Amino acid sequence: MEYSLRKDTEFARDVLVGLSGNNKFLSSKYFYDHKGDELFQKIMQLPEYYLTRKEFGILKEYHRYILERISDSTHFNMVEMGAGDGLKTKILLEYLYNQRANFTYYPIDISGNVLKQLETSLNVSYPGIKVSPIVSNYKNALQDPLWNRKTKTLLLFLGANIGNFVWNDAVKVLRRIARSLQEGDMALIGFDLKKDPELILQAYDDSQGVTKDFNLNILIRINKELGGNFDLTKFKHWPVYNPVTGECRSYLVSLVEQEVSVEALEQRFRFKKAEAIHTEVSKKYDKDELLLLAEDSGFEVLENFEDGDGYFTDSLWRKK
Repeated sequence: MEYSLRKDTEFARDVLVGLSGNNKFLSSKYFYDHKGDELFQKIMQLPEYYLTRKEFGILKEYHRYILERISDSTHFNMVEMGAGDGLKTKILLEYLYNQRANFTYYPIDISGNVLKQLETSLNVSYPGIKVSPIVSNYKNALQDPLWNRKTKTLLLFLGANIGNFVWNDAVKVLRRIARSLQEGDMALIGFDLKKDPELILQAYDDSQGVTKDFNLNILIRINKELGGNFDLTKFKHWPVYNPVTGECRSYLVSLVEQEVSVEALEQRFRFKKAEAIHTEVSKKYDKDELLLLAEDSGFEVLENFEDGDGYFTDSLWRKK
């Protein structure tokens, strides 16, 4: 059988490395394909998933204060990492459009499907808006920026996406962001804040099982694209939250001793009963950590825009 991804692709290489070690892991970036995009849209509507609602409220309340710092420029870039469907970003875009601001929007996402949908919807809602989608992962997009670096830039990293990295990796990503920007450029970064552990855990273990399906989608992709024979009924979605580190980690736990083959990789992988595949981390922060993170990555914190419950913050940083 022919598979859409060969063993020399990034996905295939990452699957091989992740499943070959004693502590198995798969990157959460591979949750996203057409089905994964749809599942994440459902997650954002779940009552337990407070993150989207809280950040949406912050941007509704404070968008003018945020954008006034850059929208008076002759021309500027608005670059967004992990743009997705742009639901929250449209609050900013609508304001800029109504203000007739001269800017170009560069949405970056690994999913070409979701970027195509975003560009189409923006052209319908805001005729004449300048949109230049970038289908890429974070590392490649930041290493060779496609926007004019001589032009003032506001970079958006919303949705607590930075939380998908442990501390040292988050610093590396933020330093890459800093290197892609010029002195005085700004970044608006979404952070989920530490809070009642029960509230956090429920956000990753919803009563409808949508988050479970989202995590299992990575095994479906391996089956479909690499010729795997994972039996999804033999794996359990299991999130855990550590209030000390602020890390919520998700796992797929093997319910039985089993062997799984992946034809495109020409490999078989053994799983012991109760052996776990680590699929995702979602780090929660406190305000002292934000100051340290900014300092370590070459930024200064200008202002934190927070929701009324103190669940979430969009932190505005300036490159030093």
